[in-house]
Amino acid sequence: MPAEPAAPPAVVEGDRAARTARRVVTVLALAAVLPALYLPGRAHDFFDLKIYMRAMHWWAAGHPLYDYVQPDRVQGALYFTYPPFAALLLRPFAALPLGATVAVFTALTLVGIVVTTRWLVDPVITRHGLPRLFTLTVAVLLVLAVESTRETITFGQINMLLVVLILADLLIAVPRARRWAGVGVGLAAALKLFPAIFIGYLLVGRRWRAAALASLTAVTATLLAAAVTPRDSWRFWTHELWATDRVGRTDYTGNQSLFGLLSRFTAPEPPPRPLWLLLALLAAGYGLWRAGRAARAGDALTGLTLTGLVGALISPITWTHHIYWFIPAVVVLVDAGLCADPTTRAGRRQRARRYALAAATTVVIGYGVVSFLDWGVAPTHTDDPAEFLLRNAYVLLALALLPTLPIRPDQPAPVDHGVAGPPVRTP
Repeated sequence: MPAEPAAPPAVVEGDRAARTARRVVTVLALAAVLPALYLPGRAHDFFDLKIYMRAMHWWAAGHPLYDYVQPDRVQGALYFTYPPFAALLLRPFAALPLGATVAVFTALTLVGIVVTTRWLVDPVITRHGLPRLFTLTVAVLLVLAVESTRETITFGQINMLLVVLILADLLIAVPRARRWAGVGVGLAAALKLFPAIFIGYLLVGRRWRAAALASLTAVTATLLAAAVTPRDSWRFWTHELWATDRVGRTDYTGNQSLFGLLSRFTAPEPPPRPLWLLLALLAAGYGLWRAGRAARAGDALTGLTLTGLVGALISPITWTHHIYWFIPAVVVLVDAGLCADPTTRAGRRQRARRYALAAATTVVIGYGVVSFLDWGVAPTHTDDPAEFLLRNAYVLLALALLPTLPIRPDQPAPVDHGVAGPPVRTP
């Protein structure tokens, strides 16, 4: 058969111009939505960052760090709850004007969003030949739109610092067997307790050296803080660590953990501890089992995502700004959908299911559970089915993703920009 004639240059140029126009419109439309999501009525005026700085001034004046408290209309009373090592890093900011501190935190968070989003989507772009600049720009705008990011920025939280440390470790250092693999997770665990779950991920993934180095780093940073501030360190690790009432009301909608879900059933009474422990053990056992399978199959992103979701579920208090881990879940689902074979009925169904779950996850985390539903002080019960779904959306979504997030064998590590050495395949 004769070959089909090539399209005229004018047609090719017209198609390219139309494609460029569609991409520009898409980017502008997403960018136009962001101001509505960050309106003053939806923002928090750097509320948490102000608590940090007031606590640092209180501490600098010679008072015990963990005596600092301020009233709150929703939570009743708020304290400084981070480990002493985090306080050492925050202390120098007390010497700056508050506006400068806000600017530094916001700028670092935005840089962290761009860097970590690139780490997540670069392998997908390369694998499927997607337009790099357009795909990365859309991905960054979508990350900026989700509730966990909005809450992190407008509360002035340190979550993106933790995410950068964890992803740099688990997506780059560990798969490439770097000598410093484990240090990022260890530092993150010393700054905030939640990231310690990723030491468990290293263990189930049989990364013994990285797990040991992460543990050693966390202990070393903690002992350094104890040497600088022994009394506050002793008080934190022997008392304040176990006082969950210092963090806030467990039945508040913003607490999207299993304990929060149970608390909304039993409020104003606390939920039965044995029931919570049973559910937490089941979620941790199953989620880390799947995370270990993913790590050993070479799919670091799915493994660490499952681990992050497990941590969110089993922590007594998991505020919405803690749950970054839905973002990499969407990346995994989209990538797995693109990998499904569109030439077979089974492949098309698989692709449709994964795209549908990715879209549903994006809608839920974009709308959120507190941003547009200001529950104020948590009501005493969650009786209505619709209210139950809304007030526990993240918990239910995390539970749904534990068994359904696909494991993609033999995934390459992200490009380690500026660091020499070939990637090392996960055994």
